[in-house]
Amino acid sequence: MSEKIRSLFPSLENKFYFNYGGQGPMPSPSLNAILESWNRIQELGPFTEKVWPYISQEVIKTKQILSRHLGVSVKNIALTENTTSGMVLPLWGMKFDINDELLISDCEHPGIVAAAREFCIRNDIVLKIFPIQKITPLNNETFINEIKKYININTKALIISHILWNFGFKVPLKELSQELKQYKNENYLLVDGAQSFGHIKISEEVKYSDLYAITSHKWACGPEGLGAIYASDRFLSITNPTIIGWKSLKREQGIYEPYQDLLHEDARKFEIATSCIPLLAGLRQSISLLENDITEYEKHLKIIKLSNYLWFELKQFKNINLILKDKLSNGIVSFDIENISDKNKIVHALGEKNIWIRLVEDPKWFRVCIHQITTQEEVGLLIDEIRKLIT
Repeated sequence: MSEKIRSLFPSLENKFYFNYGGQGPMPSPSLNAILESWNRIQELGPFTEKVWPYISQEVIKTKQILSRHLGVSVKNIALTENTTSGMVLPLWGMKFDINDELLISDCEHPGIVAAAREFCIRNDIVLKIFPIQKITPLNNETFINEIKKYININTKALIISHILWNFGFKVPLKELSQELKQYKNENYLLVDGAQSFGHIKISEEVKYSDLYAITSHKWACGPEGLGAIYASDRFLSITNPTIIGWKSLKREQGIYEPYQDLLHEDARKFEIATSCIPLLAGLRQSISLLENDITEYEKHLKIIKLSNYLWFELKQFKNINLILKDKLSNGIVSFDIENISDKNKIVHALGEKNIWIRLVEDPKWFRVCIHQITTQEEVGLLIDEIRKLIT
C-alpha cells in the first residue's frame, strides 16, 4: 500500500479507523466522481432523451465491474440499495409449501433475522435456527458436521453470511452447497455478502449460492445507499418480486399485457424504480483506486499478516478472550475482555484517542476490521492503547 492512497481518504487524516465492516470511509476521488455524475445529469436534463443513454451506460459499466468481482454473468446481477433489501425482497418472492422450513444461523444481522421471522409468521412456516455460536472450536469441519443436524428434506432455504459479522468466520460455501444438494428436494442457499465484498476474493465462491447480496459502503469504501445481488438462473425461475416497479418491467406498457410476460426474465426483475445513479460512479472509482493500489494477492497477504499480528498480541493478555481460536483468514478480529461491566466505556475511551473500533451486540464483544489501507503502526497503536486500558 502506498501512502498516496491513504492521503485520498479525508477520514484517515484525523483518526485511526478499524470499522470498515460497519462503514468504510470514502476517498475524495469517489466523492468527486459522484458530484461530476450529478452535474452531468443536470447538464443533460434529468428527464430528457439525452440523459437515458448516459444512465444506461452508467448501469452497464457498474454491472460489468460487479460481474467480474462476483464471477457471474451480468444478466444475473440486480442493483439494490443495501444488503438487507437485497436479501429480503427476493426472499419474500419465494413460495413455500406448508411443510417447508426456513433455516437461518444465529450469527445473522438483526435486520435479516427480523425479516425472516416475519416471513415465517405470515406464511405459517417453520423457522429453524442453526446455533453457530455454540460450536467449539469453530472451523470448516465442525461447522459442516454441525449444520448436517439441521438440514433435512423440508429445508427450503438456508440464510447465512459468507463472513459472519460478529465472529469473522468465513463460511465454506462450496462444502455447504454440496451438503444441501444431498437432499432431492429443491432447496436454496441465500448468502449475505456484506462482510465479504471488497474484503476477500469471492469470484470463485458466489456461484455456489442462489442469492448473494453485497453492499457498496463497507469494505469497498463506496457510497451508502447502493448494493447489488446475484441471483442464480434457477432462483430466478422460481421467484417473482414482492415489490414491483417500472424497472422490473420489460416495458412500461407491460402492465396491460398478460401477466406471464410482464417482468424481466433476468435479475432486473428485482430492481424497483428510480435510484441514485451518481452513486454508481462513486463505487466504480473506489473499486478502481483500491485495485490499482495493490494486487488481490498482495491485499490478501497484507490483511492476513496484520489481522494475525493483532490476534497474536491480544492473545498475550490474560483477560482477553479471542473469539476465533485458530489463526485468522480475513480482516475481522473479534475478542472479549473479561470482568468489564460497561464495555461501551472501552470503545469510548479509545474514541477519545481517535481510535475507532466497534462493540457488536450479539454476542456483546469487540470487533476490529483490518483493511488493505490499514498500517502496522495503526495496529500497534491500538494494541498499546488496549494494554493501557485493561492492565
